[in-house]
Amino acid sequence: MSTQSAHATGEDRNRIEREISIAAPVERVWAVLTEPEHVGAWFGQGEPAPIDLRPGGIMRLDHGEYGQFPTTIVKVDPPHYFSYRWASAHPGEVAVEGNSTLVEFTLTPEGDGTRLRVVETGFEEIAIPEERMPTAGYESHCAGWTGQAENIKQYAERLAA
Repeated sequence: MSTQSAHATGEDRNRIEREISIAAPVERVWAVLTEPEHVGAWFGQGEPAPIDLRPGGIMRLDHGEYGQFPTTIVKVDPPHYFSYRWASAHPGEVAVEGNSTLVEFTLTPEGDGTRLRVVETGFEEIAIPEERMPTAGYESHCAGWTGQAENIKQYAERLAA
């Protein structure tokens, strides 16, 4: 399911990459990643996530006990590429260069389904307060994206039923 290589061995602690095959068309996976009711369901607390889907727009991620995160959308290329900045070490702060990592979703048709690649980069360029390391550090996100990729897969496939 996940991409193994330098990422698994810790050689590159600035980049996390996960790939997963989803038995749902690209358009449905795109909706799951970019529409408020879907993002709120697989990522957050079930409530719709407010999203201004344009470069420079804000997507508000509710990460429950870990805080609210106003991510800044970087690029929107429907239905194949979506990226945003996430200041996971700074709940409540708008994500900008200098306080955030870059999260990129690439969707590629794969038969009747979709190959989803998630890449998060930039951990070495930001200062993460010691008390936030358990939820905002590289190790936390490595495990987090493994789980979230599976959440996205299961959620998108259930929508088809």
